[in-house]
Amino acid sequence: MAMLEVGKKAPAFTLPDQDGTPVKLASFKGKPVVLYFYPKDDTPGCTQEACDFRDAYASLKKAGAVVLGVSPDHSKSHGKFASKHKLPFTLLADTDHGIAEAYGAWAEKSMYGRKYMGIVRSTFLIDADGKVAQVWPKVKVGGHVDEVQKALAAL
Repeated sequence: MAMLEVGKKAPAFTLPDQDGTPVKLASFKGKPVVLYFYPKDDTPGCTQEACDFRDAYASLKKAGAVVLGVSPDHSKSHGKFASKHKLPFTLLADTDHGIAEAYGAWAEKSMYGRKYMGIVRSTFLIDADGKVAQVWPKVKVGGHVDEVQKALAAL
């Protein structure tokens, strides 16, 4: 499935957060949402990305944005990851990867010649009206959060 395009309405969802509390995308209407999909809790790239979002969190929040990290890990794993790295934002458990699929962030990957389905590290900036304002497919972690902040400032 192709990645969701700019200008499209962001697919609605309700997913449990790191405490098991259901979080609805619709409840953030009127605010920009930084929705980022990452492969796995506490792996090097994902930890770096989460910590970059953590370090920029105050300025993202000041810009009015909500940050939501999504991976197929369960809530308990998210809870450990969040407390270990003092992550101030919400991590959502997309254990059946249904939401990743809806956004086009679930695709065939290959590692060491083995093909498998998995999360494509990608970020979606959803505007206050619930439309996709920007998409970063196949995110390179270094400098990514700066790009997100620039796009947010331009909204």
